[in-house]
Amino acid sequence: MSNEKSASTLEADETGVSPPGDPQNGSLVNYTRAQEYRVVQKLDWNLMTLFFVLYMLAFLDRGNIGNAHIAGLDKDLHLDNSRYQWLINMFYITYVVAEFGVLLWKIFPPHIVGTVVVFGWGLIATVQAGVQNWGGMMALRFLLGVFEACYGPGIIYLLSFFYLRREIGFRCGIFASAAPLASTFAGALAYGITSGHARLANWRLLFLVEGLPTILMATVAFFFIPDSPEKARFLTAEEKDIVRSRAMRQVGTNANARIGGFKLKDLAPVLIDMKAWLCALMYFCGNVSYSSLPVFLPTILQDMGYTAINAQGLSAPPSFAAFLFALITTWVADKTQQRCLVITLTSSVGGVGYIILATVKTVGVRYFATFLASAGVFATIPNVLGLTLNNQGSDTRRGMSIVLINLIGQCGPFLGTNVFPARQRPRYVEGMSICAAFMFFCAVLALIQRILLMWENSKLDRKYGTVTKDGTGNESRDVAVENYGPNFRYVL
Repeated sequence: MSNEKSASTLEADETGVSPPGDPQNGSLVNYTRAQEYRVVQKLDWNLMTLFFVLYMLAFLDRGNIGNAHIAGLDKDLHLDNSRYQWLINMFYITYVVAEFGVLLWKIFPPHIVGTVVVFGWGLIATVQAGVQNWGGMMALRFLLGVFEACYGPGIIYLLSFFYLRREIGFRCGIFASAAPLASTFAGALAYGITSGHARLANWRLLFLVEGLPTILMATVAFFFIPDSPEKARFLTAEEKDIVRSRAMRQVGTNANARIGGFKLKDLAPVLIDMKAWLCALMYFCGNVSYSSLPVFLPTILQDMGYTAINAQGLSAPPSFAAFLFALITTWVADKTQQRCLVITLTSSVGGVGYIILATVKTVGVRYFATFLASAGVFATIPNVLGLTLNNQGSDTRRGMSIVLINLIGQCGPFLGTNVFPARQRPRYVEGMSICAAFMFFCAVLALIQRILLMWENSKLDRKYGTVTKDGTGNESRDVAVENYGPNFRYVL
């Protein structure tokens, strides 16, 4: 039997376990925690840095419609409130429809998929600078949603091929925290552009400045996104042995065999899994606020009495606070393996912020509340992503669960981007109240999910016996601990 056939067989049965020392898959090597730590650090510096920068650009290209709006886009394209809302909605319509593009990262070489989607959205984001009417902008927002739908959720899925379940949450936090950091730079960059007097309309210049770097980064994506840990050029031969062993311990096969196809019969079970649906509902709740806050925060601040220029600048500090809170909470969730409790905390912080925004009139207090709202909302999203990936027991099911939570969750922006109409100015009481309600509902769902997962783990303990925290405790203790089997336990 050839190595090629072995890999194919394992791909056909993702939940199968290859015995340690199987020469067709490479024997498990022993390594120290220090050696593993150095490998993970290399993955972080080379992968997370690239993915972070690209997602920051993606979020800039997605959200700069809000900055462009108060920089003259509405006047030049003759947009009323309804037409502006449709520009925002169109992006999310295609973002939902194109979610199955996530699975492309498992079917085709990731460096090819990454290059195509990065170049695609970068080109479209840049071409927005030349649009002359509302219809043209609608078409571009449609295409922008297609390409970005394949990137953000796709990278979250791809991370599960490189990191273990006790590591994945913080990496989701690093990746998703690019969004609030992008909002920080969006405010500062828009402040610089809109305070000038260029010959080109300020909103057109904004699209150019933020779109062109993405096109250039497509070349970087082609050369620096590895197709698997074993093909990472920045790892030594010894380090590749370690990542090969990590993959065996993770899913029971070598890393290369995980790319090239998916298991069809693993797609349907996700659709009837209550745990996946609870994650999808949490993601929906978070996205109601997550989608609207970066777009409307400059407008909300402007309606507090600040000038348009100052509103752009003042939107940066709350976003930076959210960036830090997302990193801290996902790190804590990884260390404690208590993701549901962390989600309850982050959702409650966001809910309190929105309640203050809805009920208080003092400008200073309301500005402080934008810190709470931003921190809670932006920290909830990556924690839900980590919880989702942790609690599906095969590569295909993990991919399908990401598709599901985005199909449901990305419908949240349809509500979130429509709850701040101009008629509610200046306090937007109704919009703030709706966002608060969904954040608190997300906290309740997280507690329900935790109870369900505890019950599922108790059934597994009765069937297989208890296991230690690192997933060891029986004969095949070091192999496929993240796929369904005697070692698998749900992360609370």
